[in-house]
Amino acid sequence: MITTQQHIDPKLIAILETVSDPEIPVLSIMDMGVVRSAIFEGAIVEVQITPTYSGCPAMDVIGDDIKKALQEAGYKSEVELILTPAWTTDWITPRGRKALEDYGIAAPLGAEADKDVLLHGKRLVKCPQCGSINTKMVSQFGSTACKAQFQCEDCLEPFDYFKCLK
Repeated sequence: MITTQQHIDPKLIAILETVSDPEIPVLSIMDMGVVRSAIFEGAIVEVQITPTYSGCPAMDVIGDDIKKALQEAGYKSEVELILTPAWTTDWITPRGRKALEDYGIAAPLGAEADKDVLLHGKRLVKCPQCGSINTKMVSQFGSTACKAQFQCEDCLEPFDYFKCLK
């Protein structure tokens, strides 16, 4: 069972970092933590990816983008979707969390804080525009199922919050 990104051939990291998440283009699939493994098996690069949630519509696009990036680098590849272990927001890299916030999406807080925010209305989510935590949830679902819609009550800007998944 692969639980970290430690099974990635160093020759492939730079290539895979060029593949963006189609729903959040400022994030690479490496920063999202969806690449579980990328190794050479003879002349073929075998890549394993895990969806951010079951049924994520972006996975087919991500698989095609991986194959294209590797082909442009001169490699033949196969991409396999693996479901175990399930993806968690803990796999988003620190660089990815910063990119989310710079893009205007509040990064996940963690499981307990997430429950307090989404179920109990606690004001813990930081506005990516002004930095205030005087924010409120507008909807459990934002632009995609993995996000919730929030609004800052100081600057009045709406923004997505990337829900914590464990």
